[in-house]
Amino acid sequence: MSRPTDTLVGIPLFRSLDPVELTALSARCLWRRVEAGQWIIDHEDEGTDVFFVLAGQVRVTIRAVSGREVILRDIPAGEFFGEMAAIDGKARSAGIVAVTGATVARMPAPLFRECIHRHPDVCDQVLRLLTGEIRKLAGRVNESNTLDVKHRIYAELLRLARPDGRGAVVSPPPPHADLAGRVGTRREAVSRVLSALEKEGLLEKRRGALVLRDPAALEKRVRRAMEDG
Repeated sequence: MSRPTDTLVGIPLFRSLDPVELTALSARCLWRRVEAGQWIIDHEDEGTDVFFVLAGQVRVTIRAVSGREVILRDIPAGEFFGEMAAIDGKARSAGIVAVTGATVARMPAPLFRECIHRHPDVCDQVLRLLTGEIRKLAGRVNESNTLDVKHRIYAELLRLARPDGRGAVVSPPPPHADLAGRVGTRREAVSRVLSALEKEGLLEKRRGALVLRDPAALEKRVRRAMEDG
């Protein structure tokens, strides 16, 4: 149920809409508060609505045949999910779980498609998003087929890191189980690789962060492994 304070104004996808259009669009959404750990949609659900994250962070996951959970990506406030089912009407390709407490707006698929058709900027952004996700997934498939576990962990650390004066920082540091879920391995393997990087002086653990002391060296290792693979 929409309340006067519920608005899509913080969603970049709708940056081209004027205030009147945005208010009308917000009023046609259903608003929901979710707690950390709560599932918003499950893999292969039949729903086709699109969800916009107004506050908090959610996570895209799939369950492998082995039963292991694979983390595809995290979605922060300002972004959205569920657009594939809204476009093709098929079952969900992944599950979404709240990482933190979150506020989401649920938009019916026909309304989402109407926005795409009526607003060229919305359409262009959705096309760029889908293209970007295809490229990312293609890269992950290539890594999975080419790199061993150690180098997949290096690659994931580099993706998560942000530039810092002394290298690059991953903050907050992901739990070992989460990092394992991102690269398709076990927590123990992540612990071994991080410990080895610490001994080499390439990784420093600080309170609230992992510091990559020489990101270029890790990038070089990943690149060499890709070439050798």
